[in-house]
Amino acid sequence: MTKKEMYEQKTEEILMPIVEEYGFELVDVEYVKEGSTWYLRAYIDKPGGITIDDCETVSRRLSDILDEKDYIEDAYILEVSSPGLGRPLRKEKDYKRSLGEEVEIRTYRMIDKQKEFTGILRSYDEKTVTIEEEGSLRTFEKSDIALIRLAFDF
Repeated sequence: MTKKEMYEQKTEEILMPIVEEYGFELVDVEYVKEGSTWYLRAYIDKPGGITIDDCETVSRRLSDILDEKDYIEDAYILEVSSPGLGRPLRKEKDYKRSLGEEVEIRTYRMIDKQKEFTGILRSYDEKTVTIEEEGSLRTFEKSDIALIRLAFDF
């Protein structure tokens, strides 16, 4: 397990009881470096959407515990936020929740002369994702997918 994965896993373990206490869902935790700055990001959600006050409440509770446990060696910025409208599907629960919803897929390489696809998520397993495009099914290998997220229209 890499240091990044360990930090994310430990943070998830700390966060789960906090988000469950408030009736929220922990969508994801990521520890990423952008430029020269490390970020520890937690994405939370609830039916009807997360508010700024919800994020602040969870952030304060998490921050206190992180200060106490002090397991992250680097200096970092803690962010707690909503996953947003176009949130990526990363975990099994994301795919499960999104069955029957419209998704956008971007592939690493061209498939049938395109890299972007939109359709209804019909099925998935460990290795593949199947969407319905204009009445026909198209299956992608997960290893070919650079990004899959809920589609949104404005």
